[in-house]
Amino acid sequence: MLLFPLVSLALVVPGEDDVRSAIDRSLPLLVRSVEEYPKHRDCFSCHHQAAPMLALATARSRGLKVPDEAFSAIVDVTMQDLNSALTVYREIKGQGGGATRAGYALWALDLGGKKADETTQAVTQFLLGRDEDAGPWKTSSNRPPSEFSPFTTTYVALRGLRAYASQGDTARMDARRRKVSDWLKATPAKETEERVFRLLSLHALGDEKEAQEAAQELLRHQKEDGGWSQLDGADSASDAYATGSTLYALHTAGALPSSSDAYRRGLAHLVRTQREDGSWYVKSRSKPFQPYFESAFPHGKDQFIAIAASSWATTALLLALPTP
Repeated sequence: MLLFPLVSLALVVPGEDDVRSAIDRSLPLLVRSVEEYPKHRDCFSCHHQAAPMLALATARSRGLKVPDEAFSAIVDVTMQDLNSALTVYREIKGQGGGATRAGYALWALDLGGKKADETTQAVTQFLLGRDEDAGPWKTSSNRPPSEFSPFTTTYVALRGLRAYASQGDTARMDARRRKVSDWLKATPAKETEERVFRLLSLHALGDEKEAQEAAQELLRHQKEDGGWSQLDGADSASDAYATGSTLYALHTAGALPSSSDAYRRGLAHLVRTQREDGSWYVKSRSKPFQPYFESAFPHGKDQFIAIAASSWATTALLLALPTP
């Protein structure tokens, strides 16, 4: 059941105590699940490593205590997974999930404080060589919302390279960034996931005029309940994945301070729809392809999208707290 009853248009804007209370319920659940996941799987995932790592790192930036074991659980799984595939990375073939997996993995490692080494070097060389002629990075998966769009893949690749590319890669990076910039300016986004990562990519490249326009496009899709939905259309309901990732993107790009009315309305949606167990429920849109297992996160077969959604929601809430 929901923690708070739904209200219509008269949104109850949460105060700092409400936001902190929501975070206090969600963070322990994320920590428990990221520590449980390696007991069942040794492969990296964006839902159990990258998305929770963003929430945990943001929590620390806001002065909250997060167990070191949670960070090490994510870094260790990520490094073991990448190390198991060093040969295919050096051959510019990569693992299943392609550049999306590689980019998210480097993002998680960077947030976890991992220093550059031969493993991150191999992955950066793979990213630089992958789709080099095209410019943007293509997705090799069809698992919406996280793994289906070249906008997502392009941003996480840029983010990973920003963290780990070497000085010797500067010329290739500059050429790639120019191609990506041209593609972003010429290619419209079609739904929330694409709008989020198109905005983040434009901001990362310093294309601020286009980033401001992309931010305004995202803001226009805010619903009356304060949230955002993954898909367009009046019958598409707001959810924590779309709302949390949108608030993160708008805040990161400098387009929406957490004190703004639109951000507070988004927070109201998140606080209102959080479950009693500290999670947010989102129904999966992807077909399962791995044997089912429990990861200490609720919602059964929807637990992977639910932990990703809960991580985005928690991150958005954390960004509303003052920085120590």
